[in-house]
Parts: sequence; C-alpha cells; structure tokens
Amino acid sequence: MSIDIEAARQFIHTNGRLIDRHRLATMLDGASVEPLLIALRAYRNPDGGFGHALEPDVRCPGSQPAATLQALEVLVDAGATDDAMLTDAADWLVAVAEPDGGVTTVLPSAEGHPRAPWMEPSTGSGFLTYALAGKLWQAGSDTPWLERATQWCWDQLEGDEEAGGYTVKFAIDFLDAVPDPPRAAAALERLRPALGPDGCIVVPGGTENEMLTPLDFSPRPGLPSRSLFTEQQIGADLDRLEAGQREDGGWTVEYLPWSPAQALEWRGLATISALRVLRANGRPT
Repeated sequence: MSIDIEAARQFIHTNGRLIDRHRLATMLDGASVEPLLIALRAYRNPDGGFGHALEPDVRCPGSQPAATLQALEVLVDAGATDDAMLTDAADWLVAVAEPDGGVTTVLPSAEGHPRAPWMEPSTGSGFLTYALAGKLWQAGSDTPWLERATQWCWDQLEGDEEAGGYTVKFAIDFLDAVPDPPRAAAALERLRPALGPDGCIVVPGGTENEMLTPLDFSPRPGLPSRSLFTEQQIGADLDRLEAGQREDGGWTVEYLPWSPAQALEWRGLATISALRVLRANGRPT
C-alpha cells in the first residue's frame, strides 16, 4: 500500500489555508520556517493567545485555549520553540488559568460567534489542560503555569474518576511529554482499561463512525504510550491511515461537519497530520 504524495500536495494547494501550505512546505520540502511563523502570527492576539479560527471549531477572533493549543503544535512541529510567540502564549495561559491550575475548555469570548455544538463556553478546568501542559513540556517551557498545570493533571489522573474519549487522548499527550517516566508509566497503565480490544475508543456523543485510534493516542515510535498498543494494532492503524487518502488527494475526519469552512479546514489539518504520522512511522511518503 502507498499514498500519492503529489495528490496530497495538490489537495493542500487547492483547499488548504495559507498556514497549512507553509506547514506542508516545511515538512515535505525543508522550506524556511519563517513564512510559517509569519502566517501563524496572523492568528495571534495582543494578549498573547490565539484565535481567529486557528482551531476550526471555535471561530471567534478572541483568544481561546483550543486555538492556542493549535499554535503550540505548529511551533513544536516546526522546531520553533524559541520563538517569542511560545513565551507569549504561555504567559496568556497564566492569565486565564483557573485557581486550581487548569484551563477552561471554551472561554466566554466564543459567545456570539460561530462554533461547533460541542464548543459551548464553560466554567472550571477542562481536558485541554492536559494537552497544553504536554505541548509546553515538549517545548521546554519554563512558564510558572506549567508546574501548577502539571499538578492539576496528576490530581485528575490519580483520582477515582474514570476517563474516556478525548480526555484519554489528551491525558496520554501529557504523559508522553511530562519528564517523570515512572509516574507516567503507572498512569498509562491506569488508562489501559479505557481502550477497546482494537486499541480504539468510541467518542461519546460523536458521529456514527467517530473514534480515536491507536495512532491518535501514540503517533510516533518511541513514545511511552506505545506500551499500550501491540505491533499489530499499530500496523493495522497505519494501513487504515494509508487507505484513508481520498480521490482528491486529501484525508478527512469523522467530526460533525457543521459548516463548509470548518469541514474543509479540518481536512487540511487531517492531511498534514496523516503525512506526518506516516513519515514518522516509516511508511513511504
């Protein structure tokens, strides 16, 4: 099985956002990272956070945790962790964090703006705290928020509440990055019962076919989370991912398509993610 890399490139050039075109160019062609950073700055707000639909499901201009997570992912993937945008984003997280160290999933600035049905403004700390803390650990951040957020994550992981769906994914993202291998290994084992026999988790409240798969949880070889999956499960998921390329060259997602722009933007992100994961796992691209 193989993929059509030129078709994927054409899909992004035809349908992708400018930032996605630059991400593709840095990933496939070794292009300079500076045009990507310029494109990313267009989503940045004066408060240091990110908005403007960088995360396609929250389309408000104001800074949001989900959009800021996307920005951190761009910076980490591009190896641009020394850029001032990362420090500014970390400072923004300090400003919006809850007293317990966590971050609310959707802030009130989303009110009155288009957003996915599951992206309702909320209160209290939410599961994006795991992913944000994980990205900052990956980036080598020294923000004072990271210690508080990490303690929040440990308190949740070592409590009595059972996790499912995206909570498991984001928790694993954190555990793959936090520099405490023995404690992380023990926490990963506590999450194992949430996985199905095939290593997947059905997304509660999602579409009929929406599920998280082994590569969603553990996208690269060598991650601590690979201990949760067999070689057969990872291999089968890589085959599934390769086979997921559509006739137009792109990949898609199973999320609810609630607007044409949102659906197309997620396809661009899914295409870049598929190429990145396949390359990281030695599949020819």
